[in-house]
Amino acid sequence: MVGHSPVGECHHQRHQCPAQRGRLVQGLLALVYLAAGGLKVVRRREELVATGNLDWMKDSSDAGVKAVGLVEILGALGVILPWLTGIAPILTPIAAAGLVVVQIGALRVHLVRDERRPLPANVLLLLLAAFAAVGRFVDWRP
Repeated sequence: MVGHSPVGECHHQRHQCPAQRGRLVQGLLALVYLAAGGLKVVRRREELVATGNLDWMKDSSDAGVKAVGLVEILGALGVILPWLTGIAPILTPIAAAGLVVVQIGALRVHLVRDERRPLPANVLLLLLAAFAAVGRFVDWRP
């Protein structure tokens, strides 16, 4: 069953329509999570820890870091491909909701470790993923 087409009509000249904002947020989420997840999957945990920006990885296994990276990559693909192709577009808001869960987990890890620096980025990504999830759930038609 093919769902709603990702190309919506928008007749506003000066303002972005909600469909354009939704696609922009989805694209931004996909880029961020593909990059972050790709690094976790491709680079060794020790290399990532050595950057000084990913201290949480010190207490994680190599497999755990790779698993987080894989989840991020799958989430990135999920917020774009189903909606873009029209194949099972309900998976797009489900993927976005999954990225909300990823950020809740990230917030918990950083708070437990008393790492305050990453929190604003985590909150921003959580809000963007929630916006995408709600927007696509509301816009989805079977």
